[in-house]
Order: sequence, then structure tokens, then C-alpha cells
Amino acid sequence: MVEFDGGPPMAVARHFAQLPSYAEYRRYFWHDWGPVFYRGRLNRSGRLLGIASDPGPTERIAGRTLVGDAGQRVQGFLGKVGLTSSYTLVNAYAFALLPSHAQDAVPLLSEPDQLQWRNKLFELITGPKLEAIVAFGVQAKTAVRLWENKPDVPVFELPHPSSRSPKVLLDSWRAAVTELRGIVTPDPDGDPGVPNYGPKFLEADYASIPARDLPFGVPPWLGDDAWGRADRPKHNNSVERPSTDLRNTLIWRAPKHA
Repeated sequence: MVEFDGGPPMAVARHFAQLPSYAEYRRYFWHDWGPVFYRGRLNRSGRLLGIASDPGPTERIAGRTLVGDAGQRVQGFLGKVGLTSSYTLVNAYAFALLPSHAQDAVPLLSEPDQLQWRNKLFELITGPKLEAIVAFGVQAKTAVRLWENKPDVPVFELPHPSSRSPKVLLDSWRAAVTELRGIVTPDPDGDPGVPNYGPKFLEADYASIPARDLPFGVPPWLGDDAWGRADRPKHNNSVERPSTDLRNTLIWRAPKHA
């Protein structure tokens, strides 16, 4: 029987419902599509907490974060550390950020109500099994630095998986994987001995999103865009925002099967 994610524990769901308003900053976000909060374990069993910046188009379709191209890169990263399920993934922002307004939205991270809500969320979803925190990108790094009572575990500040500096990304992730392999306990079905990153990002460095991380009923190919990366013309995500209507339209395409 295929596993799927049945949703957050009640206490976490209640906290999600108390997300403070983004009204003052909504012009910097794809606000009309609503928030996306997490992927992975929310029952405080995660050994690694990964924090990224914000959800994207594929994440909106999935209702889970880090599912598109960036998420599949992160899943590959987790696999190299030996983790197949014992992780928790969230974002600095619950709403999708307009990239051109990334700097404009930064003050929101320090707003007292947002800061209190986010830090309480981190505390609700982490527990005694946590062994490391990874911040992917600038916004995530800021969010972690603003977490005053964070657990006493190593914190890794890494480039976002969508970084436009491939060498910096690969060098940083390679070093982090090497170090994390000595810190984080692998899952029983994990293999921390798989090859680390080389000089180029390869298809083998991606990993599909496990069904256990996704809600019941999504297509079996959601979270695996290998077909798009091999397509011509190449496209790294199955979901995109058309330039003709950036704020209110999503285009989602399925792979063509012979």
C-alpha cells in the first residue's frame, strides 16, 4: 500500500491557522494562491530541519514545500546524507515570494508577530532527535539567526538550491554533505555512501519526492521532473507562472507517455 502524508498534527495545524497577516507586504508575494507550509515529518521526529525561502508554483500544486526542481535537488542532498524520511522541511516565508521583491520583503522576517509565529513553529516541529539545521539561502539564514532559542545542534548556512552560482552551490553542498555524514544518523534504508557532488550538477544528484511526503491523490509523477529536464526544450518544473499573468495563473503540464 502506498504511503501518503495525512497532514499535520492537530497542534501544528492550529498553529498554521494562526499565521499572521501578510497584508502590509502582500504586493511582494503571490498572495492570492495562499500559504504552503511544510514537507516531511512534523511530529518532532526529524533528525534534520531544512529551511528554505518560500514555496514556488509546483509547491502550490502539491500543497507541500520543496517539491519542484529545487525540492528535488534538496531531496538528493538529503539522500546523500542518508536520510529518506527523518527530516522536516519548512520555509522562511509561507507565501511565494516575487523574486524581484526579495529585498523589499526582508523586514517582514523581523516583524514581531511573524517572528514569534515562525519561532513557535520551529519549536513545535523539532524535538530531542534533531541533529542538524540546514538553512538554504539568504532568507532561511536570516530566519535561523532570528531563532533565539534554537536547539544546540550544528547549523549549516548553504546556498539555495536555485542558486545562479553552480560552483559555489556545489562546493558548499559537497562540504556540507561530508560534514553532515558524521553528524546525522542515517535512516535504516538510507545510504550515506552514495557519491557526493562532483564538479557539475548531474541528474543523479536529483531525487524524486517520496509519496509519503505528498497528499493522497496527486499524480504519481508529481515531484519527479526528470522527464522535463530531459525534454527539448528543457524545462525543470512541470508548473510555471506565465509572464502574461504572473500573479493569478499557473500552467501545469503532465509528461507525455507513448
